Amino acid sequence: MNQNHPPYWRPDIHADRRPALLARGRVKAALRRWFEARDFVEVEAAILQLSPGNETHLHGFATTLIDDAGASHPYYLHTSPEFAAKKLLAAGERRIFDFARVFRNRERTALHHPEFTMLEWYRAGEPYEALMQDCAALLAEAARATGATSLRWRGAEVDPFAEPERLTLADAFARHAGIDLMATLAADGATDRAALAAQATGAGIRLASDDSWSDIFSRVLSEKIEPHLGRGRATILCEYPICEAALARPKPGDPRVAERFELFACGVELANAFGELTDPAEQRRRFEADMDEKQRIYGERYPIDEDFLAALGAMPQASGIALGFDRLVMVCTDARRIEDVLWTPVAQPGRGEA
Repeated sequence: MNQNHPPYWRPDIHADRRPALLARGRVKAALRRWFEARDFVEVEAAILQLSPGNETHLHGFATTLIDDAGASHPYYLHTSPEFAAKKLLAAGERRIFDFARVFRNRERTALHHPEFTMLEWYRAGEPYEALMQDCAALLAEAARATGATSLRWRGAEVDPFAEPERLTLADAFARHAGIDLMATLAADGATDRAALAAQATGAGIRLASDDSWSDIFSRVLSEKIEPHLGRGRATILCEYPICEAALARPKPGDPRVAERFELFACGVELANAFGELTDPAEQRRRFEADMDEKQRIYGERYPIDEDFLAALGAMPQASGIALGFDRLVMVCTDARRIEDVLWTPVAQPGRGEA
């Protein structure tokens, strides 16, 4: 048993948790109605996949499939339904959504859990700005479903009915860290580590000698920028550097940045959206680069789903987004940690139930 948190199955503990859990159900029902009213089709992506995803810092759970001949094959629990969903777009679906149970290893904090629910939806033939409007609408729907007049987490508050702020990464780095981010990006999107390191050091960020441009970028983002996002109203942080948007297409007119945004409320990242990349060759190049980096950092790499790359070539232009459903319920119910809004949290290793 977790020494810090009594088991969720104790009647007194469950009684305290139950209001937030019931609120979770109301939010899911409300969002499902919202999507269905707009001609979205609910789909269910298979959890077992040939690849868990190919982003450097995402870690999958490995398992083994044994076929009817007794042969063993490596499989993974998906970290996102993205690959499967895009195959459905290639098959002809236009508007889809999935309340997907997903799995990520090496992640357990107040905001992270090894198994969680990701609400993912796609709009074929529609710009990624449409997803920004979706986010604003869904925040309001979730608040109404729970009776919340504000979203809260760790003392921060957001009006869920206010129009979200739109902020580019370049403006965020300048405003909150005094860093000229675009000066560290070449016209083709190549990065200048020395230039970013010098500015980050000047902003008071401690660096390691082997930190890459991406490492420095992430450190500035987490230390100087994210704590200020989603205060008073939600923030849509957009136009990420192209090297920080593994599955997104370049922004028309500026190949240094991508059609990617993240939604923040109360300093918490709630969603990650892309104008989807549909170039299989470019996607393969990015996957291989990310797997090389994973090998360098963690000593492991994941296979590339060749079927996904084949489907990508047949996929229409589309926009897609993944929203952390549990986190949304957290900020609607003023929960302290993600386990507070999960019916049955994953057991802590060696401690019985969470």
